[in-house]
Amino acid sequence: MTLDVAVRGGRVVDGTGSPWFRADVGIRGDRIVAVGQLDERARTEIDATGLVVCPGFTDMHTHSDLQPLADPHYAMKVHQGVTLEVVGQDGLSLAPARRETLDQLRTMLQGWNGDPDVDWDWRSVADYLRRFDGASAINVVTLVGHGTLRLQTVGQEDRPATQNELAEMRRLLQQALAEGAAGLSAGLTYAPGMYADDDELVALCEVMRGSGAPYTPHHRNYGSHAIEGYRDSIAIARRAGVPLHLAHCHLGFACNRGRAPELLAMIDAAMAEGVQVTLDTYPYLAGNTYLHAFLPGWALAGGGEATIARLRDPSLRERLCHELEEVGTDGHHGVPIDWSVVVPGGVSIADRAAAAGRRPIDVYCELCAEGNLALAATHHVGNEENVRAIMQHPCHTGGSDGIVVGERPHPRGWGTFPRYLAVYVRELGLLRLEDAVRRFTSLPARVLRLPDRGLLRPGMAADVTCFDPAAVRDTATYEEPRSLPEGIPHVIVNGVAVVLDGAHTGATPGRGLRSRGYEPRSPASRIT
Repeated sequence: MTLDVAVRGGRVVDGTGSPWFRADVGIRGDRIVAVGQLDERARTEIDATGLVVCPGFTDMHTHSDLQPLADPHYAMKVHQGVTLEVVGQDGLSLAPARRETLDQLRTMLQGWNGDPDVDWDWRSVADYLRRFDGASAINVVTLVGHGTLRLQTVGQEDRPATQNELAEMRRLLQQALAEGAAGLSAGLTYAPGMYADDDELVALCEVMRGSGAPYTPHHRNYGSHAIEGYRDSIAIARRAGVPLHLAHCHLGFACNRGRAPELLAMIDAAMAEGVQVTLDTYPYLAGNTYLHAFLPGWALAGGGEATIARLRDPSLRERLCHELEEVGTDGHHGVPIDWSVVVPGGVSIADRAAAAGRRPIDVYCELCAEGNLALAATHHVGNEENVRAIMQHPCHTGGSDGIVVGERPHPRGWGTFPRYLAVYVRELGLLRLEDAVRRFTSLPARVLRLPDRGLLRPGMAADVTCFDPAAVRDTATYEEPRSLPEGIPHVIVNGVAVVLDGAHTGATPGRGLRSRGYEPRSPASRIT
């Protein structure tokens, strides 16, 4: 029987971490049917001589909840070899959500997603995932955002959830997991998630106990109390009896230089005690979030209109200045802000203020308010020695944390995976090639409970990336972020070539993927 696709003569790196071997890969339909010496001809023949042939990469942390629908070709990711993205991060997922909640999220998340012309007509996780089927070049998995659950039960108030509200959040989470959500994310420096205590998070995570679904927190502090923030995340997972996946596991700010060994020792100790821990990082020194995220929690209470009113209130401006510049807000991780490293639209707040002859705090507040809380900014606070140390831990996976909208977005949305391969595998030798591929393929598939993804074996889903190990490199920079990488000529998604000979084919074979293994404890009613 004729194959649909044959990838011939490449160095197969199968995703297990084992040494590469020379083989052909045969694909029929959306499945790999053979790995070895193939005699059958194929409708599409790909010459992979000189190339590594491996499973498609999984981006474990993205803010692309809408972009694969708004931009079905999704070139910035498939040209990196990425065939699967994980959305619903940092506590703010787009499902499950009632109509009024979606309206709130549409405003709240413009800094991450923009406001593309997409029909916001889903309610459940099942509805949302179906939207991606055949509508995008890439596969998508979603987490359930704790902040989204809180938004539609507690609202945007700064208070504990009642028992009834907590029961409703648990019900919503249970239904979402039964429909294929991969786990629970939290954004504990973002409103409204920041208003929850640890007991609330444990009670929600307990819904996932025994299923393998992970708790994936953006925890409470990445600055002055970063180690404590990671310790708190481990404690929540331990108490709830669930796996832990540490989102964007970085140690930034000057106060955390050289502290990666301390963090990794804590992770190792937790794993020795039976807590299943994984993490993701991006290979850059700047973070990226919406500009108003640095505000103190009290300034965010009550939602966007209330926040903008506070930003425009002269009586509160001095309080904000004191808390941001001298104390360090909870939104800025307890570290006094350096306006020279906060860069919206390619120009720092410090430079904007100097050019205008004004105070940085005034420029900042007015940018946030005039932009309707929809502006994003890069935040240059990373430590290279920590980045290198953390990426070498065996539980590490790759995640771009990419925001791909805005005037000048972060280059990690276009360059994360080729940068890992070019700089940290080829140039510095910090990661062995086969192990880097494992971190981008089979390890994420295990975390996400996708047993048919992440390996090049017969019967597995035909997501395949071919790259030149001597030539692959990122070209995106902070000045020119929207620049595609080089050295990744072929990418196959669900058996269909999406990138062929370096050019996008226009195909959109992506799907909304459902994580497996969760069995609901009782029937859950449909969201209306």
